[in-house]
Amino acid sequence: MSVMRLIAILLSAAATLAAQTSTTPIENEQVRVIVVKEDPHVKTRLHDHKVNRVMIYFDAGKQDFDYEGKKSTLVFKAGEPKWSPASGMHIAEITSANPVRIVEVELKKPTPVTKTASVALDPLKTLPKYYKLEFENDQVRVFRVKIGPHESVPLHEHALNRVLVCITDQNFRVTTEDGKVVTQTHKAGEASWGSPTKHKEENLNDTAFEAIVVEPKS
Repeated sequence: MSVMRLIAILLSAAATLAAQTSTTPIENEQVRVIVVKEDPHVKTRLHDHKVNRVMIYFDAGKQDFDYEGKKSTLVFKAGEPKWSPASGMHIAEITSANPVRIVEVELKKPTPVTKTASVALDPLKTLPKYYKLEFENDQVRVFRVKIGPHESVPLHEHALNRVLVCITDQNFRVTTEDGKVVTQTHKAGEASWGSPTKHKEENLNDTAFEAIVVEPKS
């Protein structure tokens, strides 16, 4: 390989890294959560994804994929979660005009299902005003939460561990079933880990709160 060719490869790799920044705020035996910002019109290196993922897009956009000659395009809306199955080697490129921020939830444990989210106080059953199912499969349940300014949500139960991805800023007063009161605050774009619990919630902000919840079933 010529020196000029080697320099070109190194410069290309450096440009790709500069255009993609990421952090890993959560990693445990069930999930790895990666917060990514991808700049437009920069192709990734050839890579694959060995586990299934849930992708939460914070910006509307479009991304092209090249699976070693087989091409496809993904279009997404701001605040939209999407299922992303494990995939083969490919190159990806944001082809819309602006940078895209993504929270990727990697699901480390495959099926079969060992746990269920179905309980009497499941918020999807008892609180449809605030909780809406986005999608569900054998490995995960994903739903959206919307709570108005200064609204209070009655007692409900989260039966599984979960990742909460804030679409807007969170400022909550949370009261557990035994009366313990805590304040939870997170910025838009942040992800947090939660364990099974029964609680009531109150949105302390003057603006509506919105988030995506990802519940691994295994």
